Amino acid sequence: MLNFSFRKFLSAYTQRTNRLRWLYRRVCRPDGYEWAKLLRRHSGFHAMGEACCIQQNVTFTDPTYVRMGNNVHLTGCTIFGHDGSVTMIKQGWNIALDSVGKVDIRDNVFIGHQAIIMPGVSIGPNAIVAAGAVVTRDVPCGAIVAGIPARPIGSVDAHIEKLQSRLDVLPWRDHPNMQPGHLKPADASLDEIRLAHFFGKAAPHAPVPVLAPAMQ
Repeated sequence: MLNFSFRKFLSAYTQRTNRLRWLYRRVCRPDGYEWAKLLRRHSGFHAMGEACCIQQNVTFTDPTYVRMGNNVHLTGCTIFGHDGSVTMIKQGWNIALDSVGKVDIRDNVFIGHQAIIMPGVSIGPNAIVAAGAVVTRDVPCGAIVAGIPARPIGSVDAHIEKLQSRLDVLPWRDHPNMQPGHLKPADASLDEIRLAHFFGKAAPHAPVPVLAPAMQ
C-alpha cells in the first residue's frame, strides 16, 4: 500500500510540474479545491480567483478564454469557448468565418452537473446554474437559471432563505459540517444521523428485500 509520504511527494510534484497527472489523480484523488489549484497553475485560464472548487469531470474546450472570480464551484459541466460548426461551414461554403467568445464567471457562482456554458456569456456574480441547463445568454447577478435554453427561475437570496428554514428543523442542524468553514463532504457521523432521519432506525446498509414475482 502506498504510504502517505509518497502521496504527499506525488501531489507536490504534479502541482509544481504538471507531470504524472494520471497517477496523481489515481493515487491522491484530489478534491475539487486541490484540482482547481492545479488547473490554476497549468491550464492557461485567462484568470482564476481564490477559493475555487473544480471537480475533475469539468471540461474546458478553450481555457484561454475563461475568466473566473473568487469562490467559483464547477461540477460535471462543460465550458465552451468556440462554435465547432464553423470549420465545417468554412470548408463547405468556402467562406471566411470565426466564432469564439469569452466565458466570464464572476464571484460566488455554482454551475451544476451536465450544464453547458456557451461562448460569449457572463455569469453572476452570486448566481447558480442548475444541473442540465444550457446557458446561451448572460446570467444576471443573484439569479438561479435552469432549462434549455437557461432562463431565470428564482433568486439566490430566496434559495438561501428556503435552505436556512429547512435546516432549522433538521436534527443535524448543529453538526460541525454545517458551519461555514467546514467544506469537506459528509462524514460517517453525519451520514448516520441523516440515514436515521430519512429511513428510520434500520441499519444504514441493510439489504433491500426482494419481492417474489407475481403469479401468472
